[in-house]
Amino acid sequence: MPKILIPTPLRQFAEKKDSVEVDGGTVGEVLAALTAAYPDMKKNLFNDEGKLRSFVNVYVNDEDIRFLEKDKTAVAATDTISIVPSIAGGK
Repeated sequence: MPKILIPTPLRQFAEKKDSVEVDGGTVGEVLAALTAAYPDMKKNLFNDEGKLRSFVNVYVNDEDIRFLEKDKTAVAATDTISIVPSIAGGK
């Protein structure tokens, strides 16, 4: 099963785990399985239309899915998916 790395700000919605493994053949399927297992995470990852929020970046083995096939990007059981929320602000 693909491994999903959970960023620190979202761990509170995933039983404080830093990673989880869920089934899925595409990034979309894996994220759907993740939010089915941890429903409180859904509002942090997806907007009201069900699209990935603009400040949430997703990588498959260090490759940004925006430059691949987005949520249709295929994943293998050995892949690692990273969820990286954008951070803004500062001076």
